[in-house]
Amino acid sequence: MKAGGKGVLAGVAAMAVIVAASNYLVQFPLNDWLTWGAFTYPVAFLITDLSNRKLGPGLARRVVYAGFAVAVVLSVWLADWRIALASGSAFLAAQLLDVQIFDLLRRRAWWLPPVISSLVASAVDTTLFFSIAFYATGLPWVTWALGDFGVKVLMALVMLLPYGGALWLAALRQPARS
Repeated sequence: MKAGGKGVLAGVAAMAVIVAASNYLVQFPLNDWLTWGAFTYPVAFLITDLSNRKLGPGLARRVVYAGFAVAVVLSVWLADWRIALASGSAFLAAQLLDVQIFDLLRRRAWWLPPVISSLVASAVDTTLFFSIAFYATGLPWVTWALGDFGVKVLMALVMLLPYGGALWLAALRQPARS
């Protein structure tokens, strides 16, 4: 298998599961401010950021493109067609933006690239997704979008724990330099 091949496959599989699950769960509101999908989708940014850190931006984009394709197919089956369309559009724009911003900040403090890239990309994702999926449906999509973005901000901070843990474990696995 090519260098990074296993990492790409793992990233694609994780991305597809998270996005498909989120597209299914977004159909179930908790209240006028949140849907269940708000709690699962932010993990997609963790997957993108870990892929970017470990594999570099080129292979991270492959994870995004392949994860996008698989997730859209699954979403058409699991969710309303508008949700699948909105998710695909928002996902592709936001995740590719996340890869770009993360790469620009790559050499900064370990926590800065995932936080900034996730926050900016989450704003784009939220705006595109909720306006495409729910505009003119009579559902409280604006408040869902605001609640969703609030959760994404919180999750971007919470996801620093598994991100930092993954970096720490990767550093432990590196052979000692002579």
